[in-house]
Amino acid sequence: MAEERTGREYRMEELAEAAGITVRTLRFYRERKLIPPPRREGRIAWYDEHHLARLHTISALLERGHTLSGIADLATAFESGRDVGQLLGLAATEPPAWTEEEPVRLTPEQLADYFEGEVTAENLAAALDLGYLATDGDNIIHISRRLLDVSAALVRQGVPLASVLASGREVRRHTEALTELFSGLVRTHLGDEEFTSAMERVRPLAKDVVEAELSMSLDRRVRAEKSGPEGE
Repeated sequence: MAEERTGREYRMEELAEAAGITVRTLRFYRERKLIPPPRREGRIAWYDEHHLARLHTISALLERGHTLSGIADLATAFESGRDVGQLLGLAATEPPAWTEEEPVRLTPEQLADYFEGEVTAENLAAALDLGYLATDGDNIIHISRRLLDVSAALVRQGVPLASVLASGREVRRHTEALTELFSGLVRTHLGDEEFTSAMERVRPLAKDVVEAELSMSLDRRVRAEKSGPEGE
């Protein structure tokens, strides 16, 4: 039985026209491996909607100042990343029932707009490795809208994205330790209850403790800076 295919397919000339580029440019992109190989049927090469989406992404990133070499590096990092199912441990883009975080679907060009000039292959690879980003077909999923917005705000304040990601890794290390602490409290003192339901009740209390302690720690740091050599 022949393999059933869904979605439109294009010959090279049709794909180039749909993408608004020349056949020569399309051949060049294919030679540079900026797009995946086409499906072959005899001597005919067939392209699909994923190829068209990739070409639109290349055009959009070029308009945003990325070079072809940089786009090739981004594509390599993008294709080596974990998909959403791996990241969430279940079906793509379906968040676990217990999470409070909202995943965000982005095109590569939308991600470039969030972090103008900071979306490099190195930063993309770091975000994928950290688990902030995952791939879903031709799109990118950021695991948390809150983290996305905070990261973008820090970059707008002048903090390089590489430093934001490095700090995120450190924050991850400390928060994992805090999670172990509160998990230990639950297991020690609420051991007769089902762990998940007990953690759900303790969760908002744990968050309040951490937020209050962080707020007071920031207050102490500001007071210490103000009472430095000039304030003494």
